Amino acid sequence: MSPSRIATAYFTLVRKEVIRMTRIWSQTFLPSVITMSLYYAIFGTFIGSQIAPTDGFSYIQFIVPGLVMMAVITNAYSNVVSAFFGAKFQRNLEELMVSPTPAWVIVAGFASGGVLRGLIVGVLVLLTSLFFTHLVIYNLFIIMAAALLTCILFSLAGLLNGLFAKTFDAVSIVPTFVLTPLTYLGGVFYSVNRLPPFWRELSFFNPILYIVNLFRYGFLGISDVPVIESFALLSALTVALLVLLLVLFKRGVGLKS
Repeated sequence: MSPSRIATAYFTLVRKEVIRMTRIWSQTFLPSVITMSLYYAIFGTFIGSQIAPTDGFSYIQFIVPGLVMMAVITNAYSNVVSAFFGAKFQRNLEELMVSPTPAWVIVAGFASGGVLRGLIVGVLVLLTSLFFTHLVIYNLFIIMAAALLTCILFSLAGLLNGLFAKTFDAVSIVPTFVLTPLTYLGGVFYSVNRLPPFWRELSFFNPILYIVNLFRYGFLGISDVPVIESFALLSALTVALLVLLLVLFKRGVGLKS
């Protein structure tokens, strides 16, 4: 395909995803804002007022970056897995696969939809936090880089889930039994330095811990793990997942009925 046709194919996929998520905005954007508002009110205001400051920051200031990242991860992942599995279920994907569209364009198109939804929801949740506390920004570049890389990583992860899912139940297994526990145990509500030695060391095997702390460092300038290690891990996981998906698409894994 010529570059112009590749661009047309890519932007067509992205436009389809944008139209889909904006058409049902009450299901794609609103739930996260309401849920995180409850977290801000209950954990940040009611319970947080009874918790001592962490490294000079109030408890709600400490948890805001983690809650924003939780919303970003959930929405980037769920958008792609639902969109891709829906295309498989309705057999729209078959038409796309028989077209001359390269596999990497298909991957990029679906992933871009997840990235856009993740970033939009992240901004909405962040703006909502202004009703409960004031924001502190330590390094804007780290905030933007962490948010973008996280959206890409979990959009690709959602695509991988959608690739292997054969039923609607299979779509929700990973978010329910893997993603949610890892997120809640990823330092969103606490610093791992306050955990007993065994649980602290175990937490370092959770990749979401590095993502949350990298994002928190961008706001507050504090982190439980080295920032360079967090960036390296996030980048390595993203590249590894991208390569894996391209190989699977080339072999037709999960695409052939």
